[in-house]
Amino acid sequence: MRTLHELLVNSARQFPDNIAVVDPVRNNEVSYRQLDAISDEIAEMLGSAGIVKGDRVGIYAPKSVASVAALFGIMKAGGGYVPVDYTAPPARNAFIFNDCTVQAIVVSRDLLDGLLGEYEGGLGNVTDIGHIDSLGIDAVLVETKFERDNRSAEIIADDQELSYILYTSGSTGKPKGVIHTHSSSLAFVDWCSEEFKPTPDDKVSSHASFHFDLSILDIYVPIMHAGTLVLIGEDLGKQPIGLAQVIAETGITMWYSTPSILRLLVEFGKLDNYDFSKIRIVNFAGEVFPIKHLRAVKEAWPHPRYFNLYGPTETNVCTYYEIPDAIPEDQRDPFPIGFPCSGDRTKAMDFDDNEVTRGKEGELYVTGGSVLQGYWNLPDRTETAFYVDEDGARWYKTGDVVIEREDGAYIFVGRRDRMVKRRGYRVELGEIEAALYRHENVAEAAIVAIPDEANGVRITAFVSTNDGERIGLIAMKQFCSKNLPLYMIPDKFDYQPELPKTSTDKIDYQKLKLSA
Repeated sequence: MRTLHELLVNSARQFPDNIAVVDPVRNNEVSYRQLDAISDEIAEMLGSAGIVKGDRVGIYAPKSVASVAALFGIMKAGGGYVPVDYTAPPARNAFIFNDCTVQAIVVSRDLLDGLLGEYEGGLGNVTDIGHIDSLGIDAVLVETKFERDNRSAEIIADDQELSYILYTSGSTGKPKGVIHTHSSSLAFVDWCSEEFKPTPDDKVSSHASFHFDLSILDIYVPIMHAGTLVLIGEDLGKQPIGLAQVIAETGITMWYSTPSILRLLVEFGKLDNYDFSKIRIVNFAGEVFPIKHLRAVKEAWPHPRYFNLYGPTETNVCTYYEIPDAIPEDQRDPFPIGFPCSGDRTKAMDFDDNEVTRGKEGELYVTGGSVLQGYWNLPDRTETAFYVDEDGARWYKTGDVVIEREDGAYIFVGRRDRMVKRRGYRVELGEIEAALYRHENVAEAAIVAIPDEANGVRITAFVSTNDGERIGLIAMKQFCSKNLPLYMIPDKFDYQPELPKTSTDKIDYQKLKLSA
């Protein structure tokens, strides 16, 4: 069985002196030989702490060379890593570790007290990892008192092993753990290798936090090919001027982020001051990329190949679309999410699990090697998340509504759970957002619907503008009337300097709902 940590071992064997990871903020870098050795030390430490095959080990620390080594050390010890957002409330992270019954946690020393405060009975023994090879690893290993619980691990196929569990927001308000194996992860990494042709000369951005699924491409594609992983810390990642400088000075060749980060780079990064000629691939995912912002990015960086990558955490990336060199001047709608990738199969289905014809709306179903095994400790949610066909194939129901074009590419229509009824009409909230982005002065737009007795729902548009000024209500209503039917025009416009974001750089709709 192939594993993710073998990617590091193989590259360390073939290219021991290549630089594996660079942390430009801390001015740290390690070779493949060093990273392999450090991860071995961490694996031995975990083994001494009693970690066995299938155990979960938490990571509660900022992104660093140390935390990269911890990922590989955990997997070398036979465990699966469970990364959390270190900036999130300790109570949320404590819930995740408790839910996942982690057997140990690698914790930054300055975060330890906050985490321990969430456990009345204490977590267990504390082992000091200390500093390794002067890399500034200031962390401790906490051995937890949780009883081992492998009930959910039983859904993993016999010929596969747990690699990591990523927690995403759940509809119940509690995060849910998405279980991936080495096999499902490598199915995606292998596809990336075929499509992007990485080499040891590539320097790949690590912009996404490790608890975000975009990090899987970031980490494992360069490691597989003995390239260099360039760490973009959480603070730097949201500072466009500093970010632009790091991209240029480190010579990044492959970039991957949400569209909102690329927009910030173009608008505030002062890109004319730097040379970005080494970038050859720009990937974006996580949200719809308004065409005017994508056009601006391509004008600033005209030479790379651009890819729209789509897929929920549960599927890794399951469809892709390469953006043409020239975007037609009259194009207003976003590009498709594209064609199946990673060896996956896709189809659009109606509410009764019947496949719809091309040109009709349907929910996107996905089956194949890159798809999750299930949700941790949520057997009922796992069962309802899949459709099993007559051949026994398990199709993951993405919850995303799409239309398949005649060429086989999928057009993203919106989330099934973001479709509401208003005055008897079905309204896709994403369609209203797309219309608002056509306004030349709208930088960001987010639509929130709240139940309302008169019309079914009350629609609020949250907007930030390019110049920071409000657009007059009459002018905005007139603009909407030219781009939307009357029943889709928002009831209220709320202007903000910048729309709130989640830790994965997506618009935070839950926070907006509280003020709608």
